[in-house]
Amino acid sequence: MKKIVLTGGGSAGHVTPNIALLPHLEAAGYEVFYLGSYDGIEKKLIGDFNVPYYGISTGKLRRYFSWKNFSDPFRVIKGFSEAKKYLKEIRPDVVFSKGGFVSVPVVRAAASLHIPCIIHECDMTPGLANKLCIPVAKKVCCNFPETISMLPADKAVLTGTPIREELTQGSRAAGLRLCGFTAEKPVIMVIGGSLGAVHVNEMVRAALPGLLSDFQVVHLCGKGKLDETMQNTARYIQFEYVKDDLKHLFAAADVVISRAGANAVCELLALKKPNLLIPLPSSASRGDQLLNARSFEAQGYSVVREESELTPEVLTDVVKKLYHDRNFYIAAMEKSSQTEAVSSIMELITAI
Repeated sequence: MKKIVLTGGGSAGHVTPNIALLPHLEAAGYEVFYLGSYDGIEKKLIGDFNVPYYGISTGKLRRYFSWKNFSDPFRVIKGFSEAKKYLKEIRPDVVFSKGGFVSVPVVRAAASLHIPCIIHECDMTPGLANKLCIPVAKKVCCNFPETISMLPADKAVLTGTPIREELTQGSRAAGLRLCGFTAEKPVIMVIGGSLGAVHVNEMVRAALPGLLSDFQVVHLCGKGKLDETMQNTARYIQFEYVKDDLKHLFAAADVVISRAGANAVCELLALKKPNLLIPLPSSASRGDQLLNARSFEAQGYSVVREESELTPEVLTDVVKKLYHDRNFYIAAMEKSSQTEAVSSIMELITAI
């Protein structure tokens, strides 16, 4: 039986694509192992699956001044040593990395042992962790056509991001029942959630008087971000977080309002959901969401509005037009070559 080590962590976006690969790896006869940080989110998420997990030391690599810049390199060196030890024990045929700082010592340790590595860059421009891994990777998978020119020509492969197969198996009827909605009006799904979505939550709620005359709205607003004063608003329902039923909410949604994180936009593309992207501004990030959003806009998959452009009235008008033109966006997404990520990545893995 072949063996594969998966790595990636620091955020759910660096873990869920690995989870999406698990059933396909097992079906292909791979014994799967996971290397992550001692107590990061990846440990919790992978804990739901029957996958041996090995924790290593990791430190964040920063472009800005921090006193931790003096101590974290030693954590990375320790992580490299631990990863090398575990890789010698496991003796995998290949390593697949979804990125994040925990992946650097794993990929570098694998390369030192001549274990081939395939890495995945989710954003349009490679992050620092992947920049340190690209030189030793055999292949570099990416989400955006624009990224190809930023990678070594013999390594770059446009694949898209693996999404969980279960997300494609939702029931519109079940989603409507979950929300208490009818089939008579279209549904807007708002994906808030993180701290960076506070502005989106506030803008959507301010726009509800204009939206609810034509739509029903299901709002995933994030932990602790329910507005108790709006709990009994007709045709509007809030959830802090939805896990198992998320597939049904996607199935019920006619259009989606979302931030522009790489995994989020790839899920919308795979599910062919017309969408309004409100990217996190560059003042609150390294600007990757703005680039992600503009790429999807250029390809005809999304409408994009920056926070500074939005008012409740503008949001209402944009969403109404998006719904009216929804078939245009669906048609563009149906032509995309970035929706077969799992099969594309599995081909790369099994070819080694």
